[in-house]
Amino acid sequence: MDSFTRDGLVFDVRDGGPAGGEPVVLLHGFPQDAAAWTAVADRLHDAGLRTLAADQRGYSPGARPSGRAAYRLRELTGDVLALLDAAELGSAHVVGHDWGGIVGWALAAGHPERVRTLTALSVPHPAAMARAFVTSDQALRSWYVGLFQLPVLPERLLLAGDGAALRRMLLTSGLPSDLAGHYVRRMQEPGALSAALAWYRALPLDARDPVGTVRVPTLHLWSTRDFALGRTATEQTRRFVDAPYRLEVLEGLPHFIPELAPDRVAELVTQHVRAHG
Repeated sequence: MDSFTRDGLVFDVRDGGPAGGEPVVLLHGFPQDAAAWTAVADRLHDAGLRTLAADQRGYSPGARPSGRAAYRLRELTGDVLALLDAAELGSAHVVGHDWGGIVGWALAAGHPERVRTLTALSVPHPAAMARAFVTSDQALRSWYVGLFQLPVLPERLLLAGDGAALRRMLLTSGLPSDLAGHYVRRMQEPGALSAALAWYRALPLDARDPVGTVRVPTLHLWSTRDFALGRTATEQTRRFVDAPYRLEVLEGLPHFIPELAPDRVAELVTQHVRAHG
């Protein structure tokens, strides 16, 4: 399967590994796409697992609706359910990084029957994140979320000079130049960056629909050099999981865990899947 559709939108998918292997859905964050998981997926295939890595809403050229309401969390989770349906899977293991992790938290809380296990990279449970905003330096770390609420200006700042600011942000975060360049080029596609920023701009619309307690086996990975996400919310996340839970701290690693530590990520995900599959 190289694509699926939902409500007239077409999503690109990388479907790999043994067809009969335990299915693992891989969800990327901002400003990535399914390429974030290439190295991890190769290692999961070697372990006998099947992977489904989609370019999510706003990132697939055929799935860029206008308006921030189209990027509410319920729409993002609905896309993953449509992916599972298209693949004829009743459930799957879900692995998400950054915004993909937020989608994973919401999917596991709202549709536990469709999620065999959850692995969340970098991002804590949204309720833990909300508490950390008033009890730690998390609000300062997340200053860019406020900037991204502004119309037009963030797009101009990030894409000026052939995407110089966005490229610098990615390189400073430890990404190799080839991947940073790839993500910048994708964000330069017509409407791509505005669609990706719409995920942030839809946050106020989700305020009355909080993510609940997760009741599926959960693995949480956090890296100590993450510029955006601090330790407080990470350590509070276990309070919002009523199931087997494990926190794995990756020392000295920046935010982009899938690209920078694929061996370790694949090893931990494989262990998690086999322990609870």
